[in-house]
This record gives sequence, structure tokens and C-alpha cells, in this order.
Amino acid sequence: MIGPGAVFRAGQWEAIKAIVHEKKKTLVVQRTGWGKSIVYFLAAKIIRDKGAGPAILISPLLSLMRNQIEMAARIGVQAGTLNSANEEEWTLVEKELQNGACDVLLVSPERLANPRFLSETLPSIKGGIGLFVVDEAHCISDWGHDFRPDYRRIVRIIKNLPPNIPVLATTATANDRVVEDIREQLGPDLAILTGSLARASLYLQNIQLSDQAERLAWLAVNLPRLPGAGIIYCLTIADCKRVAGWLQTQNIEALEYHGKLSTGERETREQKLIQNQVKALVATVALGMGFDKPDLGFVIHYQRPGSLVSYYQQVGRAGRAVDDAFAILLSGREDDEIQDYFIRTAFPGAWEMQQVLKVIEDSGRGLTIPMMLSRLNNSKTRIEKCLKLLEVEGAVARSEGTYFRTANPWVPDRKRAEEVTALRYQELERIKEFVATKNCLMEFVAGELGDPFATPCGKCANCQQPFFANKTEPELVSRAIEFLHRDEQIMEPRKQWPPGGIGKWRGRIPPELQNKEGRCLCIYGDAGWGRQVAIDKYQRNRFGDQLVAAAVDLIHVRWRPQPAPAWVTAIPSLRRPELASGFAQRVAELLGLPFYPVLVKIRETPEQKTMQNSSQQALNVADAFQIKGVCPGGPVLLIDDLVDSRWTLTVCGVLLREAGSGPVYPFALANTAGGGDPE
Repeated sequence: MIGPGAVFRAGQWEAIKAIVHEKKKTLVVQRTGWGKSIVYFLAAKIIRDKGAGPAILISPLLSLMRNQIEMAARIGVQAGTLNSANEEEWTLVEKELQNGACDVLLVSPERLANPRFLSETLPSIKGGIGLFVVDEAHCISDWGHDFRPDYRRIVRIIKNLPPNIPVLATTATANDRVVEDIREQLGPDLAILTGSLARASLYLQNIQLSDQAERLAWLAVNLPRLPGAGIIYCLTIADCKRVAGWLQTQNIEALEYHGKLSTGERETREQKLIQNQVKALVATVALGMGFDKPDLGFVIHYQRPGSLVSYYQQVGRAGRAVDDAFAILLSGREDDEIQDYFIRTAFPGAWEMQQVLKVIEDSGRGLTIPMMLSRLNNSKTRIEKCLKLLEVEGAVARSEGTYFRTANPWVPDRKRAEEVTALRYQELERIKEFVATKNCLMEFVAGELGDPFATPCGKCANCQQPFFANKTEPELVSRAIEFLHRDEQIMEPRKQWPPGGIGKWRGRIPPELQNKEGRCLCIYGDAGWGRQVAIDKYQRNRFGDQLVAAAVDLIHVRWRPQPAPAWVTAIPSLRRPELASGFAQRVAELLGLPFYPVLVKIRETPEQKTMQNSSQQALNVADAFQIKGVCPGGPVLLIDDLVDSRWTLTVCGVLLREAGSGPVYPFALANTAGGGDPE
């Protein structure tokens, strides 16, 4: 980070001076790669050398903390952390704080909700807090692109700090509205230091390719031409898997990266990229603020981000220590639908929060999240979001996983939520304009971020000529289409009934009653067969011969379950009795197997897609099916058109096994839930 002959970049010393000498409350807004960490680490070191206590650094991600601790060590700053992943080190770190052996303590904003941390750890620090630092300060503002409710706790801590303790907030992604919101929360005496946000090392280009097959083909041709190693950002986990899988078939070293990987897997893949052992990580936003590779050669967006602020933060990973790096934005037909989903689900609605608050109040003794899931038709993620906001706003309190209603009054701020949602749609329109503009791309981005120094860069594809063609080879596109058509999904069996059970079933599902591993032909509405499934189901009311042939090819050629199915049955429907059943009969005929309609539905149920969590979905189908007549023995292929929670297939699979069938292999045309998860 610092070597012989190192000099400060413009604005770095000014920021350090404002903190150390003038003890100002300071917000630093500077471009990615400018060196904000050098400012707070050197300021902490100077303050420590004057005899003050350590700096408290609020950092949003564990991966970011790891990098920050490594950076601090390189310049002789002793940093430690208390987080959920290092409990075995807590005693040692707390002793270092008590003995004055720690210069910087890194914690997440969630740690500020821990009573022991507030009442025991902070008061025991030798010399008290010397400096309070908030990294990624845009997270404080709900106008920001990455608002986190726990950052609201920081504001309360800062307001209670003695006036002689300097406060530093840093970010690269705060436009005028976010800066003003941060000022409102941290106080009118906030000094704001800004610099040019343009990145001189980046070559920007936008390319519109509607179909995923075209984008996959483009990547196969152009990725080897890009310098060094880089990142390909996707909007969903399914796309990360898909793009990485495709590139591997084209002999390009690429690995998927997302939040569903273990911490160890993510760290290993980060190191492979840092050491240039892979050409690219195909990642969701899980690879973001915590990752630092100064020589990253490129960032590609496989799909358009939701805002220019998000775009800027992500392309800012590239070209930090090299003169030339590329940022290529690809965009396609699915972008709007995905972003609309992100915006609609970003904030819980007032009625959702009121429902959560009501069931907690009505319980009298508090509720755990599993208890709420059985009482509320809402997803676990949505309930957790509601609880997070309610807890930060003081309406509920948590003790060992149980949530209680506090005495504090609470009224939803509907107006604020509506305004923030409207802003998100405005931001979406602006990045659409960015994709289509003929003007300088860097100037457009910097101007959107409120950069007063924004000027034409003279370097982007609009200022010069396109660096990469926006057309692809037809033969390669055809191969990509074939790849997408073979992008099936594995369906893992359910092994446990939901808390409280359903009907007569409780606890663990006995192994002999569990379904075997199944398959889905595609993700509903997605590239490959997904759009065809949607059209056939809701427009044609019959699944076409192409889907029947594709299903048979998957089952008979690629899946080949063993022992092989001896017969076929289908999940019955009272609403559309011929749709899945007719499809299953045609599949059975091509497989040369008998079809037996032994399952019947004995009561109408709401569609599973209207049930918002696993408990509600399981309860919805309990006692809805039974076996009619004699159930054949031998392995059975159990077919449905769409699968969401897997509870319908699980319940029917258990009924078949109890009636004497052999192993049950579930198959569905499309998965409407898993794999397409956003992050």
C-alpha cells in the first residue's frame, strides 16, 4: 500500500488533517481506488501516537474486514475484529483493547445491537474511542443504492459521542441526495470533502444483445481478448452458474461466485482470481465491496444493473493499479423484469410490517421466526426484513431468537417508502438512458453521481470507436442455444417436515419415504426452455412436442435415474386436469412406460405460488391428495409441470411410497423458485 517515495493523492492529507488536527466530523466522497482506507488508517495511527484510544471502524462485510485488516498490517497499524466468524478470537481481541494493543477495531453495524458489546466491550477500551469511522457511508441513507437498516444504529452512537472525538464517513457512491441525507443524520456541522469521480484507467463500452445466447457467444469470443483476469457480474445466482458453465465448455477458466457458496469456497475463488489462476469470476453483488485486486483487467456486466451508482461501484473494481482496464456493459431482454422485482421487494410494505407486529403482540410471549412463518403467509426473507426494520426503529426487541413487542409506539412511514421506490424507478430510467447515449459514458456516470468536475473522458467507446464488436458468430450462437436447452436443474428431496408438521406427518421424513433426487428441465420464464414453458402453459394450454422431446432427452439420455422407472404418474389438478397429466402421458409413451393415474386430488387448494413460505406451502397441500385404487410397485417417475417449494411432490411421493410404490423420481418442466434467486 505504501512504499518508498509514496506521496499522498490529492485530497488525502486534507482529509487526515480535518480529522486529526481540526477534529471535524467529515464525509469523504472519492472515487473507487482513491485510497480512502489510507486516510482512516493513518489518521488512526496519528491519533494513537498522541495517546488517544483506538479507532472504531464500522464495516459492512466480513470479506471487506479481512482486506482492511491486511491493509492495516502492511502500514504498521494493529487492527482486530469482533464478528460472527471469529468467536474463538474474541477474548484475545478484547484483552488487546483493554491493554491498549489495538489501533483499530473493525465491527459490523449489527454488532452495535449487541448489549454486551455496548455495555462491556466499549467501556473497557483503554483510552476510550479515539476515532469513529463509518466505511461505505451511503448505507446510512435509504436513498442510497445499498441501504442497510443496521446502519441507522450508527447514527445514534455518533450523536452520543463526546464532541472531541472525530468522526469520519467515507464512500465512493453518494450522489447529492444521499450526501444531503447523510448530513441530516450526522449533523449540520459535517464537513464534506469531494474529488473527481472519473476513472482515467477505464475504457467504457455499452453493447445491447437481447438474447442470452448472443451474450454467451459474445463472451466466448471476446473474453480471451481482454487483458488479465476480471469479473463478470450477473443479476441472479442461476445466471452465474449458467455463464460459468458455458465458459467452461468453451475452455475458458471461469468460476461462479455468489452468496450460496460457503465462506471457504468464496475465499478460495477470490484467491484464484487475485493470483490470475482463472480468467474470470462470474459473480453476483456478493463479490463487491470486500474484494480488492488492484490489477483487475476488466469488469463485464452480463445484465444491466439497477442504477448508475451500482454500475460505478462495480466497474470501480477494475483498473486500480493498471493504466488500462475495460468495463463492458451488456444488456438484454430480461433486465427490466429482474430490476422491477428488485425494486418491488426492496422494502417491506407497511401492511407487511403491521402484520408482523400484530402477530408478535397477539402472542403475548414473543415469537421466533419459525413460529411467525406458520402464522403469516409471507416469505422468511420478507419477515426478516420487517423484523430488522422494526428492531432498528425500536418497535420490537430480540432475546435469544425470540422477538417481543416493546412499549414504543410505531407508525409506518408510507410516504418515505413511496418516495424511495419512485427514486429507484427514476434511477432505472437513467441507466437505460446511459445504455443508449451517444455522449461520453464516463461523463454521464460522473455527472449522475453529482461530480462537479465531470468532463468528456476521451477514452470510452463513444469518445473513440467501439473496442469490441456488437455482433456474434451465428454458429456460436447456435451452440449457446443448445447449451441453454440443456441447462437443467437438480431437485433435492425434502428430508424434514416444517416446524409443527402437517396433517399426520411430523419431524424427519423417514429415508424410505423420501423422494429420490429429481430434475427440472429449466427455470420458469428463463433462457433456454423457460419462456416456452410459460407460453405453452398460459397461452396455448398445452405443452408442445418440443418440450415433450426435451423432457424425454433429459430423463433418458442425461439423467438416467437408477433403478430405472418402471411406470409414470402425474400430480393431478382440479383446475386444469389435462395439462400436467396429458404431458406426463406423452412422456410415458415416448419412454415406453405405462402411465397410471393413481393420484387424485380431493380438495381444491390455492395455487402454491400464492403461498409465500415453506410452512404455508406445506400446509396448503396437506390432506389434498390420496391414492386411488391399487398402486403399482417398482420405481416411478412422478411428473408435474411447475415446481416451487417441492411440497406437492414431497406429499405425493410419501403417499406413493406408503401405498407400495418403489423409489419416486420427481420431474418438473420448470422450477419457479430456486436457482433464479437474486442477491
